[in-house]
Amino acid sequence: QVQLVESGGGLVQAGGSLRLSCAASGRTFSTNTMGWFRQAPGKERDFVASIRRSGSAIYYADSVKGRFTISRDNAKNTVYLQMNSLKPEDTAVYYCASRGPRPDYSSTNWNTYDYWGQGTQVTVSS
Repeated sequence: QVQLVESGGGLVQAGGSLRLSCAASGRTFSTNTMGWFRQAPGKERDFVASIRRSGSAIYYADSVKGRFTISRDNAKNTVYLQMNSLKPEDTAVYYCASRGPRPDYSSTNWNTYDYWGQGTQVTVSS
């Protein structure tokens, strides 16, 4: 079992920044790849970014490239999402997810993840 706890969400003006954190505990085998997803009201859960334990195989959704940065500190079992130049369309509940070793190309698919956090709300005002 893996427990994931997100933090760092909040209300920010357009153009501002936030840093989300996700602390993992439990079976580290199941945190080989960590990902961030988001879901806006009435919309599907969308991929945001993912990273492998080694720090390689980093992927971003086109909508956040150049603005968001994913990173992880394996010593702290924590993954981060630095979000800059935030836009109102970034407003959503952000979820942290983890999974064991699987092909990297599938890291953008939410249904390949085994464990999920409870989510943290990010609201960007215009």
